[in-house]
Order: sequence, then structure tokens, then C-alpha cells
Amino acid sequence: MKKKSAFQQRILLLREKMEHLPFDTLWVLQPENRRYLSGFKATDGQLTESSGSLLISKDKLLLVTDSRYTTEAKNEAVDFEVITLKKGFTENFPEIVSKLGTRVLGFDENHLTWGVHRELAKKFRKLSPPVRLAPVKGLVEGMREVKDQNEIRSMSAASDLMAEILTEVIDKLKPGKTEKEVAWEIEGLAREGGADGLAFPSIVASGPNSALPHAVPTGRKIRKKEPITFDVGVKIDGYCCDMTRTIFLDGATPKFRKIYATVRKAQLAALEKIKPGVKSTVPDSTARQIIRDAGFGDYFGHSLGHGVGLATHESPRLGPEKPVELKEGMVVTDEPGIYIPGLGGVRLEEMVLIEKNRARVLTRDDHLYDFSD
Repeated sequence: MKKKSAFQQRILLLREKMEHLPFDTLWVLQPENRRYLSGFKATDGQLTESSGSLLISKDKLLLVTDSRYTTEAKNEAVDFEVITLKKGFTENFPEIVSKLGTRVLGFDENHLTWGVHRELAKKFRKLSPPVRLAPVKGLVEGMREVKDQNEIRSMSAASDLMAEILTEVIDKLKPGKTEKEVAWEIEGLAREGGADGLAFPSIVASGPNSALPHAVPTGRKIRKKEPITFDVGVKIDGYCCDMTRTIFLDGATPKFRKIYATVRKAQLAALEKIKPGVKSTVPDSTARQIIRDAGFGDYFGHSLGHGVGLATHESPRLGPEKPVELKEGMVVTDEPGIYIPGLGGVRLEEMVLIEKNRARVLTRDDHLYDFSD
């Protein structure tokens, strides 16, 4: 008997979950969820422009798209029947749903605009029998939290490539280059290295700009003895990596040596807490306490980490609230930071795989300093 593909196994698991949920058909709009369940790789340029969506019932798998994507859909989503819309989406879609025998249509509550919801709801009420829309939160996202071996291999490959790119960029970095120039260089090397593309726009932030956790690269020229933060990632086979390094050209000042040492100590202590069975709040509180004890508690405002996969930011979240149990196979980040407005900041980020008894770092430890003494 032929082994089922990863996509077929995911559909089986999803259908098992749907048996206990208050809808008979699931409408999947979110691009990463769509790819995870079907293999359809097309992305959405914006929330109001979709390349397609999935309809999954107990006995039917449909991929609804338009003529721009029909060929790709048929080639990539081989387990799905591809339906090409002939008219506008809201004109054709109700009829397709009705023919499935749907009574209650579950939908991604975070990926449907109010305008489309309102228009479809009116048309669904006029069907015979009528169809009711039911919001669904976190169903497929929860399935995506635990990675299989193929997903881990892709993320490891992305991490290796990103480390090579960052090493090349840092090794030849000299004062006078602008943040934008360095960011452009990273993107070019990612394309040349065979990546699908960047996982997210590269953050290159120097001097006072490094105090902005999600800084946008500017024309500011890089200087000696100031923090230079790189928050970067690439995609391979659709899967992301995410890593951050803060470096210094010609050494760091005493103040930033202390800040860096504190962040690194917090990161390593949190890493020891990332393992199966531990609540997601524990690594965060461990890192946060070390930073607080060093006198920088007011300067660490974000959560310790997040899940990574087909999206750069996905569940679980490693933060001070809403604890969830960490599980073997999850891939998460460990990224404490200290940010002093007007002066600069330090963030260090590793992407780690939760194994049976520990967390294994997937990102290489290049360009890390020991300022502990």
C-alpha cells in the first residue's frame, strides 16, 4: 500500500478534528494554511487579493481560484479538485458551497474582510437550504505548530544559508556603508544562494536605530564602536528561518559590553527552559528576570520568542501571558533584547527545535561575543 503524502496525512487529521467541531465544511483562506494542507504555493499580494482558497468537507477537497492560477493549482495541489471561477468571487462562490451540501461553513476568522463576509452572508441566507458562516480560530495553525522531518530539514537548510550570507556580509563590513546598502546586499546574496526569497524584510539597524526593535534600514552610515543589529531570514521550500545578531566594529563601549552580556546571559538561561512539557511563559520569565536584575527591565518590552515555520511569526508564542505547553517538534525563537532610546540596543536571536529532552539550536553561533567578564 502506497504511503500517504504529508498533505494527505494532514487532511486526515484535519477531518478527524472537524468531526467534533460545529461546521461541516472548512473554508481555508490564509496562505500558509492553504499551502500546508494542499501544497498550493501561490501567495496573496494583500488581504483583499486572494490567489485561491480551499473548501474541505468530509468527502470533498476543492481549491477555488481564478484563471491566473489554474495551472499552478492543478500541478501543485494534486489531491484537490480545482474550480476556476468564471465570474466574480462573490457571484460564483455561494453556488460552489451549496453544491457541496454545506450547511455550516467554518472560515479563518483572522483572514476574511468584513465586506466580503457581509456580502457572502446575505447570499448564503438566500440559498436553499441556507448556509451559515462560523468563525474558526487556530485550527490549522495549531496543526502547524509541530513540525515533521521534512519541515525541519527545510528550516535547517534556510538557517545554514542565512548564516553563510550573514558571515559574508559581516566579514567585509566597514564603516561608511549605509544600512540600506547592507540590506540590499543581504537580499542579493539570498537570491544568489538559492533561497525562495527573504522570510521578511531584513532589519539592519545601527547606533541609535538599533534601539528600534523593528527598525527599517535607512541611509544612516555605519560607524565604529556602536551596536549594529541584523535581524534576518530566508525561505527555502516555503519554510522560514529567523535569526538576529548584534555586532560591533572595532569593539564595544563598556556600557554596551554590559548590555550585551546581560542579553546573552538571559538568552542562554531561557534556552535551558525550552523543552517539552514546560509552559511557554517560563522561558520568557527566566530571561526577563535576568534583564530586570541587571537594571534593564524597563528596556525589554517584547516577548521572548515565537514559533517559526511557513510564516516567520506563528504559534506558539513565548511571552509573559497565555501559557501553552511546549511540545517536541516545535520550532521557536529565543530572542531577548535591551533597547535604550536614543542610544542603541542589543538583540540576540536563535531559532531552536524542541527535541525530547532539550532545545537544539538550528541557527549557527557565528558572530557571538563573550563579554561576561
